[in-house]
Amino acid sequence: MKRVFLMVAAAAALSLTSCNESATAQIDEANLNAAADRDAVEASYPVMTFDTPVYDFGTVSEGTVVEKEYTFTNTGDSDLIIVNASATCGCTVPTWTKEPVAPGETGSLLVKFDTSGKPDAQSKAVSITTNTKSGQEVITIKGFVAGKSSMPNA
Repeated sequence: MKRVFLMVAAAAALSLTSCNESATAQIDEANLNAAADRDAVEASYPVMTFDTPVYDFGTVSEGTVVEKEYTFTNTGDSDLIIVNASATCGCTVPTWTKEPVAPGETGSLLVKFDTSGKPDAQSKAVSITTNTKSGQEVITIKGFVAGKSSMPNA
């Protein structure tokens, strides 16, 4: 009786293995199709291309508000959307195009840097959260701020 039971169990295991192999083949094909779909979507990311990603404002007197309008072009294959733009300190404030930027079209970001209380060499990065492949782009505003004590007749 034990022998009959073991033979039936072995036959059942073999039939399950062959069923699982065909199910695995279907899953692999489904995964292959999903990967191909993902790769097709990946190829259609927008690309944010700046005319000038780094702006050097030179030397200014402390207390000056430096403004730079960064222009960019969507050189990708789908609409570019800016979700957010922020700097590491409150002295640098970005404003940006709120509407989606179609492929081939341009948009802009205006960055204002208040130099009050910021003497010496300065470099401020603005992080832009987008729907590009990397998900984040960075622009920089930099220069030298002449402190009030180093200015003549101060």
